[in-house]
Amino acid sequence: MSADPLTSPAPVNDKKEIFGWAMYDWANSAFSTTVGTVFLGPYLADLASRAAQSAPDGMARFFGIPVAPDSFFPYMVSISVLGQVLFLPLIGAIADYSHRRKQMMQFFATVGALATIALFFVTEPLWWLGGVLFVLANLAFGAAFVFSNSYLPDIATPDQRDRVSSFGWAMGYAGGGLLLLLNLIFFMFHEKMGVPTGLAVRINLASAGVWWLGFSFFTWAWVRSRRPAKQLPPGETYMTVGWKQLLQTIKEIRHYPETLKFLLAYFLYNDGIQTVIAVASTFAAAPLVRGGLEIEQDTLILVILMIQFMAFFGALLWGRLAERMGAKKSVLVSLVIWAGVVIYAYFGLYGDSRVTQFFILGAVIAIVLGGSQAISRSLYAQMIPPNKESEYFAFYEISEKGTSWTGPLIFGLANQFFGSLRYGLLSLIIYFILGLILLPRVNVEKGIADAQKPAPAA
Repeated sequence: MSADPLTSPAPVNDKKEIFGWAMYDWANSAFSTTVGTVFLGPYLADLASRAAQSAPDGMARFFGIPVAPDSFFPYMVSISVLGQVLFLPLIGAIADYSHRRKQMMQFFATVGALATIALFFVTEPLWWLGGVLFVLANLAFGAAFVFSNSYLPDIATPDQRDRVSSFGWAMGYAGGGLLLLLNLIFFMFHEKMGVPTGLAVRINLASAGVWWLGFSFFTWAWVRSRRPAKQLPPGETYMTVGWKQLLQTIKEIRHYPETLKFLLAYFLYNDGIQTVIAVASTFAAAPLVRGGLEIEQDTLILVILMIQFMAFFGALLWGRLAERMGAKKSVLVSLVIWAGVVIYAYFGLYGDSRVTQFFILGAVIAIVLGGSQAISRSLYAQMIPPNKESEYFAFYEISEKGTSWTGPLIFGLANQFFGSLRYGLLSLIIYFILGLILLPRVNVEKGIADAQKPAPAA
C-alpha cells in the first residue's frame, strides 16, 4: 500500500480523526462478537463431530492429529493466542522503527477481514479450514489492534485520553452489537426465507469480515501518519531490524518500573474480567445440579445483546467518571464492582427469579465492562515512552490475550474439585483482589514522568 501523504505535523484532539480512529473499534468488534463469541465455535464443533463419525475412536483428524470435536475451536484459540505472544512484540518493533504503523495496520486488518470472509467456504468436507482461517484472522486481529491502540497517545492530549479511549470502546460495543443483532435476526428467520442452517451461519461469519473491512476505510481515510517512513540501513531487513529494536526495548523497559507494575496489575485483573466473560454463558446454561442456572439459549442471546448495547453507555459513563476522580481510582472502583459480581454469582441467583437476577447482573457487568477496559488503555497510554507506542502496546495486548489461559484454568480446577460452577466463579475473586492490592501501588505521576525521559543506555 502506498505511503500516507498526511504526515507530521498533525493536529491533536481533532474530532474527525478521533472519530475515524474510533471507527476501527466499531469495525473490528464484529469479529469478536459474531465470529468469536456466537457462531464459529458451535459451527466448527458440529462439523468436526460429523467428520469424527466415521472414526472408531470418535475423534476428528486435524492434519492427522486426533481432536475431540468440542475441543477443536478452543485449541485453535490457544494456538492463535500463542502466536500473538510470539508475533506481536516483533511487529510492534518493526512498526516503531520503520514509522509504517498505519500501513501495517491496513495490511493486517485487510488480511484478518479477508480470512474472516473466507469462512464462508468452510463446509463439512473442509471443516479443518475453519480452524486455520480463524488462527490467521485472530493473529491479524491482534496485530492490527496493537497499531490502533498505539495511536491513542498521538491523537489525544493526556487530559482527553480517558474520554477518547472510552469513546472508542463504546463504538466497539455499538458496532459489534449492531451486526450481531442483525445476524441473530437473520438466523432466527433463515428457515422461513428458505436458507439452510449451515449457509445461514456461513453468511453471518462472512458478514463480520465485510463489516470489518468496509468500516476500516473510515479509519484509513481520517487517521494520519505522524512521521515519514524510515528507510532500512544497508544490509538490513525489517526482520533483523525488528529483532534488534525489540531486544533494545526489553533492556530499556526496566527503567520504567511504574509501567511494568501497571502491566502486572493489568495482567491479573484483566484475566479475571476476560474469564468472567468467557465462562458466563457456560454457567448460565449449565444444569442446576452442577451449579448452573439452566437458562434457555434464547434468553442467553438476549442477555448478550443487552450487554453489548449497555456497555456502549457504560464505557462513556466511565470516561466521565475518570475525568472527575482520576483514571486509576475509576479502575479501582470497577474492580470492586467486579469482585461484587463474582460474590453475588456465588451467593445469589437462586429460585424462580434467577433469570431476572441474571439480567440485572448482566446489566451491572455491561456498565463496568467497557469502562474498566477503556480507562486501563488510556492509563497505560500515559506511561509509555514516545516513539515506542507500537512495541509497548504489543506487550499490553499480550497481557490481554496471552494470559487468558490462567483464569479458565483456575475456574476449571475449582469447578472440578468442588463439583460446582459457582465455586469456579468465586475462585476468580483472587484476580480482582490482587488487582486491588497492586494497582494502588502504581505511581502514575512518576510513570508519566519516567516515560518522558530518554531511557539510560542499557
